[in-house]
Amino acid sequence: WKDGLGFCALIHRHRPELIDYGKLRKDDPMTNLNTAFDVAEKYLDIPKMLDAEDIISTLRPDEKAVMTYVSCYYHAFSGKQKAETAANRICKVLAVNQENEQLMEHYEKLASDLLEWIRRTIPWLENRMPENTMQAMQQKLEDFRDYRRLHKPPKVQEKCQMEINFNTLQTKLRLSNRPAFMPSEGKMVSDVNNAWGNLEGAEKGYEEWLLNEIRRLERLDHLAEKFRQKAAIHEAWTEGKEDLLQKRDYETASLSEIKALLKKHEAFESDLAAHQDRVEQIAAIAQELNELDYYDSPSVNARCQRICDQWDALGAMSMKRAEALQRTEKLLETIDQLYLEFAKRAAPFNNWMEGAMEDLQDTFIVHTIEEIQGLSTAHEQFKATLPEADKERLAILGIHNEIAKIVQTYHVNMAGTNPYTTINPQEINAKWDKVRQLVPQRDQALIEEHARQQNNERLRRQFATQANIIGPWIQTKMEEIGRISIEMHGTLEDQLTHLRQYEKSIVNYKPKIDQLEGDHQLIQEALIFDNKHTNYTMEHIRVGWEQLLTTIARTINEIENQILTRDAKGISQEQLNEFRASFNHFDRDHSGTLGAEEFKACLISLGFDIGNDAQKRTGIMDADDFKTCLISMGYNLGENEFSRIMSIVDPNRMGIVTFQAFIDFMSRETADTDTADQVLASFKVLAGDKVQYCRALQENTSCY
Repeated sequence: WKDGLGFCALIHRHRPELIDYGKLRKDDPMTNLNTAFDVAEKYLDIPKMLDAEDIISTLRPDEKAVMTYVSCYYHAFSGKQKAETAANRICKVLAVNQENEQLMEHYEKLASDLLEWIRRTIPWLENRMPENTMQAMQQKLEDFRDYRRLHKPPKVQEKCQMEINFNTLQTKLRLSNRPAFMPSEGKMVSDVNNAWGNLEGAEKGYEEWLLNEIRRLERLDHLAEKFRQKAAIHEAWTEGKEDLLQKRDYETASLSEIKALLKKHEAFESDLAAHQDRVEQIAAIAQELNELDYYDSPSVNARCQRICDQWDALGAMSMKRAEALQRTEKLLETIDQLYLEFAKRAAPFNNWMEGAMEDLQDTFIVHTIEEIQGLSTAHEQFKATLPEADKERLAILGIHNEIAKIVQTYHVNMAGTNPYTTINPQEINAKWDKVRQLVPQRDQALIEEHARQQNNERLRRQFATQANIIGPWIQTKMEEIGRISIEMHGTLEDQLTHLRQYEKSIVNYKPKIDQLEGDHQLIQEALIFDNKHTNYTMEHIRVGWEQLLTTIARTINEIENQILTRDAKGISQEQLNEFRASFNHFDRDHSGTLGAEEFKACLISLGFDIGNDAQKRTGIMDADDFKTCLISMGYNLGENEFSRIMSIVDPNRMGIVTFQAFIDFMSRETADTDTADQVLASFKVLAGDKVQYCRALQENTSCY
């Protein structure tokens, strides 16, 4: 009672028109209870004695309340049942007959419809036309599933209902003692069952065919997709490969680039061999697709054929490129060897030509004819090497011509120049032509220089001839004048006369000196700096000539001063001769001068008392020496007096006193001979320089 279906069943049993029992649901008790209570109240006059919510909310409804309410149903239906029983009995027979007729008609209709449906369905199930795509087959499978899910179940129910109706009809007829029902021909239950068996056989075959076709199409789709992927990968890999293999980049490549291209091509060939398996797989997949009757086999076969053709073409082009690269490598190696040989021979030859040009253009500076003859000899030796050098040049050019011949014969497109050298044949020929041009120019320059050196040699000989005469003549005259001044032949006046005659003869020799000066000027203009034919230079001659003039003039002056000294001091000729004899005796080298020891010995021989002193004899006295000298001679010197004297003998305040200043000072202080001798002796002791003393003595004879 709790779900309300019991109440509704009571009502439906007695008044089925009031409630559609088939639409009630067990899981909706509230609707069931309210429906029963409302219908009972409205059509059966049974009041609502129960509440639907109370019944649902309680674990077990109140039994007494339910029984009381149900009893109301009994009283409502029992009175009506008696009245209807008679009518029902009357109508029952009619109803049974009518129902039997309806069952017969319904069976006929169901059997006809079912057989017709089977007739239409079996051809559809027996249709084995394969589809080309998995999508179409999937649609067929979906249609078949719809058939089993939507179309066949109602037919199964109809067949079941038909069999139920047939059995029910036969039972009713048998119970009513009526003859059994015989369906129309071909519509027996057995006929329907046979047709249904055929339907299920066709259905099973169709299902198996669908599954097999789907598996086949799956396999085909898988193979087709695999074919497409492998073909796409292969086509992507081969894209641009034909252009790469057809490139003629090796025609302009260097040897190193060719070797790199060969390495690259070897790698490509390895890659090509590795792709051989993929091509074979593609062909095998295409073959399998053909065997499985793939719908798009023509396009697969066409694509596979293109791949195979392209693969064969790639193999042929790869082999052709490999041969071209190897051939080019050999040619370039040959050319490279020739380049290297060219460079090895061209470099030294080029250096030789540059050195030759430098030597031929070099400005030579020679000073003798021997030097120019040496240059000429070397130049002739150089010219003798020119034929051999020309052979070397032709050999080097022959190497280049061989390279050009290879390039022209094998159509090698050289991309660059010789990598081993920057020297080219044009440069070699240009330098060789330059050398050939410079050789005659050098010949002419050597000829001109040889003529100039011959002229210079003539000037040297001309100058040497005169210089070798004038030089000894000056030397001879110097010696003769020295002998005149040293030797004591005749009086001083005779010596003076003789010297003046010498002076006149020397002056008359001046034109020869002037002529030699002219020759020397020519030598200078010719830039001649040495002369092997003479040891005399113009400077030597000039110095000798000036010394000669100075010596003769000084000797004449000395004789004149001796004459003045002799006359002023009353020195006799015998004294002078004694002085000269002593001087000449100690002048052992006949130089006309005395050394320190010679002068000391000379003074001692003349009676001077020369003591040893440790002073350094410089020929000059400093202020202290001079002061000591004056004190030794009896001067009583104070500081002011000494300063006055120093200002006379040393006006430049250098702190020294020369012999000339000393003699001049003493000549003003005293003219007494004894005092002069004392002064001289003091000077000799304190100054001590014999050479300076002798020179001072010679130059200050009058003071002495």
